Amino acid sequence: MNQNSRRTFIKGATAAAVVGPNIIINTPGIAAPSERLTVGFIGVGGRGFNNLDGLKNHGDTQVLAVCDVDKLHYGKNVKRGGKAYGRDAAKMHVETHYSKEGREYKGCDTYADYREICAREDIDAIAVSTPDHWHALATLEALNNGKDVYCEKPVTHWFHEGQLVYKKVAEKKAIFQTGSQQRSDKKFYQAVKLVQNGVLGKLSDVKVGLPKGHNDPQGDIEDHNVPENQDYDFWTGPAKKLPYMRATNHWNWRWLTNTGGGQLMDWIGHHQDINAWALDVQKSGPLTVQVAKWVMPTGTDIYDCPVDYDVHCEYEGGIKVSIGNVNPMGTKWTGENGWIHVTRGKITASNEAWLADDFNAGDKEPYEGGLTANHHRNFIDSCKSRKEAIAPAENAHRSITPGHIAYVSAALGNKKLHWDAAKEEIVADAEAQKLLLRTDYRSPWELKA
Repeated sequence: MNQNSRRTFIKGATAAAVVGPNIIINTPGIAAPSERLTVGFIGVGGRGFNNLDGLKNHGDTQVLAVCDVDKLHYGKNVKRGGKAYGRDAAKMHVETHYSKEGREYKGCDTYADYREICAREDIDAIAVSTPDHWHALATLEALNNGKDVYCEKPVTHWFHEGQLVYKKVAEKKAIFQTGSQQRSDKKFYQAVKLVQNGVLGKLSDVKVGLPKGHNDPQGDIEDHNVPENQDYDFWTGPAKKLPYMRATNHWNWRWLTNTGGGQLMDWIGHHQDINAWALDVQKSGPLTVQVAKWVMPTGTDIYDCPVDYDVHCEYEGGIKVSIGNVNPMGTKWTGENGWIHVTRGKITASNEAWLADDFNAGDKEPYEGGLTANHHRNFIDSCKSRKEAIAPAENAHRSITPGHIAYVSAALGNKKLHWDAAKEEIVADAEAQKLLLRTDYRSPWELKA
């Protein structure tokens, strides 16, 4: 049964119907089984638990299964204690929650292979919270099995993976939400609405501030004994298999291009995503990209992502954008009428009247229907209504594209690259385009749509 016909069947079933082996009865205050969105999770580390809580704490959702190559781990905690993660910890977390909620519940199933959870016919949606190098394979597997997908940012590790993902979402008519949760934050939404409605007048300059990278190892570089609870070969997957060490495993996989993209790619899906939204270039992109500053680590040769960086982009209308840790955290737009700066928890402007609750910025809403109450709730509602979510796949891919191109610019001596956003090609530079389209998958893993 395909996704749409299955969903139609579920909505037409009675409140007492059983949807999948894990759901038994309806409980007061909880939606009938036939009305619940059934969810599976791939990757249940720290961020995976955040998404697990964000999606399970609703009366109209039901978590059926979790998947992770780690049976049990403690994240960055070198003492291997404190908050537990991994599939066994997630199973207990889910089952404890539902028992306290008063549901009769058979239990949360666990998997080590993402392909098995994606094949479950009784699961409507999959949440992908793996390290970056797994985003594309897990997402494409879910989409090809008729699932809607919530995927962490950056939407993919490699540029070409992002192209395949957003095109597959369109092909399958799937709902896709990127974990760029700032889009569902009141202050960020307010800033975007002000800019989109022309309050600043003609824009001239944007500063996108991201965190500084790491100059030294962020963990033990000598610990080469793989924990018995982790399938390290599967964890490595399509990436190059390196000696196991804590400096490159849980959390710290971010600081090398083998599995992540440094602070640039870890945060570009937040503050540059907000800028792309405000400039309304979510289906296009910059005209040029050039690295202006790119300082590599001197305290370790393990990491190959910049410590200090500044990426210069030019957009239509002569708008100059700087993306990097050289700027204050957040996003600041400057135009002929003044400036607006937004970061987590704070919005400021050259004219405080713009920030008043009763200020009328204009009629244009950045998202149809206005600000969402909650990023995870928006995904749930979109899965049910089939209305596009607030952070869809192509928007997420386009938002982080300047970061992908920046790595190419740096590899070519900080070369200025001209970008054809319609064709998604670096103009008249075959060498640069080849670098952009690389995926570097380890055999036997293959990138297929």
